[in-house]
Amino acid sequence: MMLLAVLQANASVMDVDANLRTIDDAARRAAQAGAGLLLTPELFPVGYAPLRLDAELDPATLPGVRERLAGIARQHRIGLVYSLPAVAKVPQQGADDDAARPTHAASAWHITATLLDATGHEVLNYAKVHLFGPEEHKAFVAAEEPPAVVDFGGIRTSMLICYDVEFPEAVRAAATRGAELLLVPTALSSGFDNVPQVLIRARALESQLNVAYANHSGHEDVYNFLGGSVVAGPDGSLLAAAGEGPALLFAEVGTETVKAAREEVPYLRERRPELYREWQS
Repeated sequence: MMLLAVLQANASVMDVDANLRTIDDAARRAAQAGAGLLLTPELFPVGYAPLRLDAELDPATLPGVRERLAGIARQHRIGLVYSLPAVAKVPQQGADDDAARPTHAASAWHITATLLDATGHEVLNYAKVHLFGPEEHKAFVAAEEPPAVVDFGGIRTSMLICYDVEFPEAVRAAATRGAELLLVPTALSSGFDNVPQVLIRARALESQLNVAYANHSGHEDVYNFLGGSVVAGPDGSLLAAAGEGPALLFAEVGTETVKAAREEVPYLRERRPELYREWQS
């Protein structure tokens, strides 16, 4: 078992110093409570504002931000998940390219998540596959790599980002690779209450793993955020939930409940993927 901490907070767009202070304070409190891992929201160190990030963020500053985040993990001896933009090379567009593709000439941003261990070392990286809304599609490029899985504190752990978790295929891809804990930094606006209240619990239940979902709160750029961060267990139970305002959630997650759920109802063993492929043809 591991005590997991989930940060829900309001970020200041393009104010890295302020946002890292918020993460540092949360990491301190989480470590003092005995947590082994702190999950933070999508793009929290820079704030969620896709078009501003695309126009204003200097990629040369990112290594320094990553090192400061590693320092927070080291100082408080706690695992840490953070989300940042990362430069992604894309092919030059030709005259016949689909007009809907990103307009960046030679490079663009991915939205990424990174898992650090308690020594500040990177142990897992993921880039967002499903972009949400016109601003994300203008500012970022969708990735294509599946979610990887690592052993973290004895728990098989994977990551998705925000909209990714709303696709059952993405969560199932992590589960079939052995994930027992799925960490999801998110930036969910007000008006989508059913995502944390219904969908996250359904994803946890159908793929029989723990799902932790960390959202922003308050107003950033043009967005009003829902809050509502949750941790759901592999039987769909609610392990922790936040309201609209800033919060630091705690939940015990582990492997035994995952094994029990998968033994009681063997969804993963009894899938028939070869048949599903025929259905889609």
